[in-house]
Amino acid sequence: MDLASEIVERANEHFLCSQKPLVTLTYAQSLDGSITAWRGIPLAISGAESYVLTHGLRGVHDCILVGIGTVLADNPRLTCRKENGRDPQPVVLDSQLRFPLDAAMLDNTLKPWIFTTDHIDQEKRKLLEDMGARVIPLEADAHGRVSLEALLDCLGSMGVKSVMVEGGARIITNFLSHRLADQLVLTVAPIFVGGLQAFESRQLLEQTDPPDPNKFLRLADMKFAQYGDDLVLWGQLAPECV
Repeated sequence: MDLASEIVERANEHFLCSQKPLVTLTYAQSLDGSITAWRGIPLAISGAESYVLTHGLRGVHDCILVGIGTVLADNPRLTCRKENGRDPQPVVLDSQLRFPLDAAMLDNTLKPWIFTTDHIDQEKRKLLEDMGARVIPLEADAHGRVSLEALLDCLGSMGVKSVMVEGGARIITNFLSHRLADQLVLTVAPIFVGGLQAFESRQLLEQTDPPDPNKFLRLADMKFAQYGDDLVLWGQLAPECV
């Protein structure tokens, strides 16, 4: 069974027992753990072969999720440009509703779902909804950001079985630190960048002094393959629902 087929099967099983979507965290990094050279400026790290793999994985997920920082920096469409691929539903986390009115995503066939909080400009909300976007306020966490637990509950209630999370760094960190990512697909390119790290390492540590290695978040059932010059590895981050 290939990786895409595994994800579809696991997503169906996960949803049946939890009524929440399976969360696949996927991103590309350099050998030194960088996802870009400078914050807010995109950098193409992965090669052509692993890029095709990533778009193939988009096509087997119900939704693809990014933070507003990625939208502002990259202006992505979040579509599946793989031949015959199915476009996932774009989802954006945007606690202050900074989503641009000229974002490329608004030209998609599937208009974005923008998850935000109650403390937003209602006029801006109406403008986005008039353009086809769906703006969904949710409860905020202790930092004023959209609660990830509330997000997954809401997506589950909407029948979403799988979500592919592509970043950026803050989103990656939050899903990992809250132990809400179920599996990881990581592309490692054979370069050194010396730039922005994929996550804030200290947020992933358990609150023990000294830290207990047995409590570190681990990748289980790991597999890997080479795609062009890149190494792609994947595995489970959370126990299966029992």
